[in-house]
Amino acid sequence: YVAAVYEHESILSPNPTALVDRRSALELMGRNLDIYEQQAVAAARQGAQIIVFPEDGIHGFNFTRSSIYPYLDFVLHSHSGKWNPCREPYLFNDTEVIQRLSCMALKNKIFLVANLGTKQPCEHSDPHCPPDGRYQFNTNVAFDNDGMLVATYRKHNLYFEYAFDTPPEPDYALFDTPFAGKFGMFTCFDILFFEPAVNLIRQYNLKQIVYPTAWMNQLPLLSAVEFQQAFATAFNVNILAANIHHPSLGMTGSGIYTPVKSFIYHNMESYGGKLIVAEIPVITTGHETNLEKTPGRVSEKGNAQLPPPFYAEMMYDNFTFVPVWGEKGELQVCANTLCCYLNYRRDVLTDELYALGVFDGLHTVHGTYYVQACALVKCGGLSFSTCGQEVTDATALIDFQLWGNVSTPYIFPLLLTSGITLDFADHMGWKNNHYFISKNRTSSGLLTAALYGRWYEKD
Repeated sequence: YVAAVYEHESILSPNPTALVDRRSALELMGRNLDIYEQQAVAAARQGAQIIVFPEDGIHGFNFTRSSIYPYLDFVLHSHSGKWNPCREPYLFNDTEVIQRLSCMALKNKIFLVANLGTKQPCEHSDPHCPPDGRYQFNTNVAFDNDGMLVATYRKHNLYFEYAFDTPPEPDYALFDTPFAGKFGMFTCFDILFFEPAVNLIRQYNLKQIVYPTAWMNQLPLLSAVEFQQAFATAFNVNILAANIHHPSLGMTGSGIYTPVKSFIYHNMESYGGKLIVAEIPVITTGHETNLEKTPGRVSEKGNAQLPPPFYAEMMYDNFTFVPVWGEKGELQVCANTLCCYLNYRRDVLTDELYALGVFDGLHTVHGTYYVQACALVKCGGLSFSTCGQEVTDATALIDFQLWGNVSTPYIFPLLLTSGITLDFADHMGWKNNHYFISKNRTSSGLLTAALYGRWYEKD
């Protein structure tokens, strides 16, 4: 099928904490919706059957709970019957944004997914009802190619979004399409958690995901395109990921991903939006991940000549590292219950320091979640203290095999190359209770090769 995602540089309110009236809020959102309209037309012209827009794309961000209120539409959550906002605009008040999105889908005969803020009055008898008597949700909506509202999803894992409430129960949002079957839907930070993202995919055996996001890149392990790709690979799904484009905030990185190929956009240099359109295969059920290929031996040699470990902070976690020296070698490094092993070789020695790092613990900055990570990274400079820094360029071409005795089945294989480009492992999977990833010769200089394990039970 043909899919489209649009990385949108949203027109932002100059003062998001100011209180404005609904008319001013609609005027600002209308300018973003005008751009959406042009992109929906362009995508449909290129044969796209579905288009996905990013999180916060219509209203922007940095609001307070009260200043966002005029920007919120009223949306009944999809279980409450069928509604076509474009054809039936008069059913509810405060649905101007929803109506425009619905009409875009209808006019262009395209499935359309977008993110907006929504409100829902609640009774004080409801124990979860906020003191001001209303819920405010970060919401995705999906419309079919006739403009019918077919699914809504309220973001569950909020990322410092004080304007919004967490829904009382996680939403499991999915909708059906004639061209690719069922699509599941979640938002941004949700991708790192079991509920509802992983549970949704497992329960409904989903093969297609739509994913609006407003993601600030964090190298070396959590840049947007790197993690989106890893998620598609880990769960054997297609992902249509639309990110916001605000390079000054570190926000870029969208794509259409299959487990074996991706069409990505990552651009920190220039401004303006970007439409990606790609034809991708529908994944049929059956979990054909490459789990039976041959990893090298898990060597138990007591390496007397192992370089000494050192410690450095990476992504706010205290990693234990060993330096990757010379043109070839076998390394291991351990922390808590996790041991990571690396076999490597490079034909040309460059003036670059690489290190093999391990972390097994609770990550506590900007969210709390348990990580088991084995990571081969390029350091920022030549001293050990630069390992873990954000690096975007590299020249070393390294053949490697990386494995670890990870305790969780949920492992995201990361493979990031110079200029924030993606590569694909030759082989990956489980062997002898170890998960491995191997690659002969990356397509360009290696930035990160990692096993990013999420041990959800220990969050």
